[in-house]
Order: sequence, then C-alpha cells, then structure tokens
Amino acid sequence: MNQAVGQTLAFAVAVGLSPIPIIGVVLMLATPRARSNGPAFLAGWVAGLATLGTIVLLISGGADAAEGGPADWVNFLKLALGAALLWLALKQWRGRPRAGEEPELPSWMRSVDHFTAGRAASLGIALSAINPKNLVLVVGAAATIAQTGAAAGKQAIALAIFILIGSIGTGLPILLYFALGERSKRVLDELKAWMAHNNGTIMAVICLLIGAKLIGDGISGF
Repeated sequence: MNQAVGQTLAFAVAVGLSPIPIIGVVLMLATPRARSNGPAFLAGWVAGLATLGTIVLLISGGADAAEGGPADWVNFLKLALGAALLWLALKQWRGRPRAGEEPELPSWMRSVDHFTAGRAASLGIALSAINPKNLVLVVGAAATIAQTGAAAGKQAIALAIFILIGSIGTGLPILLYFALGERSKRVLDELKAWMAHNNGTIMAVICLLIGAKLIGDGISGF
C-alpha cells in the first residue's frame, strides 16, 4: 500500500491544486447560499473522484485477475495519458494571459449566485471526474494503484488517501469560511485573484510534470 500511496502522491497534489475548482468554490462562498453550496460542491467533488477511481480499479482488477499479475495494458494507458497531459500542458501555456490581460474564466462562474445545492454538487462531480485534465489524472492515479498488485483492501485505502489529498484545494476555502466567517473574505479574495491570473501557468507545469512521469512509468513498466 505504501508503494501505491507514494506513486500517486504527485497525482493527488496535481488534482488538489486545480485552480478552476478552487476559484469556483471561493465564488460560491461569497453568495447567500454559501453554507449549503460550498459543502455540496465538496461532496460532489469527492463523489466524482471516488466513482471514477473505483471504476478504473475494478476494470484493472478484473484484467489482472484474469492474467495473474499486473496488466501490461496499463503501461500503454500510461503512455497515452502522459501524451494527453503533455498536449494539455502546451495548450494551457499558450492560452495563459499575457501581462496586462485579464484571465478568461468559465462562463458558469458568472451565475454562481443562482446555484442550488444540487447544481453545486453536480458541478463538483463534473470538475473532478469529467473535466479532461482531472479525468486523465484520476485515471492515471487509479491505474498506478492497480498496477502495484496490492490487495483490494489496500488499493481502496490508497484511493481514499488520494481522494483526501486531492480534495484539500477545494476543501480548505470551505474550512476557512466556516472557521473564520467574514474574516476569511480577504484571504479567499486574494487566493481567487492569484489562482485566476496564474491558472494557465500552474496547469501547464502540473500537466508537464505528471505527463513526463506517466510516460516514464509506462516505458519502464515494459
């Protein structure tokens, strides 16, 4: 299990540092429905990571059980995921705002004032499990856990640790909001502004590093 946790730590940190979900939850915490929508978003985020990760583990576990050991196709999957992340890194780098430019943020952020708890939870699921960057990272992490060949229970614990670390970024603003109340506003506003202006750079670096790691792991696995 220690091997699985260690090998997925970088994936978890990359998921946890995703700027767009952090900005989204900070915006929700500035609305009248903050006390319901913030936790609902976090619940959706965790559910998305858990569902996608579990599906990959079950698929990988079924293949491994049939072959008696770690499946070679996981190495091909890692190569494909690594290439996808390198492409995303290039796209994010090219799309980053230049000096003096305002960052372009998703259109849904302009309507967070009207979100219900259900919509906030649905958005959390979408950003954690359907968003292309997170989809690649979660699949890569779950495939890495499966390839260690650990027992099912230990794989589940490793996935739970991955989810916990991957939820720190979205969970921390909510914790600050409930712990500090109005005093958290300045800190959260500064965090939102910094994340918005550096989103492209952060994601380009993350995708580049994790993509290179996946390709290296895929090659060394053969």
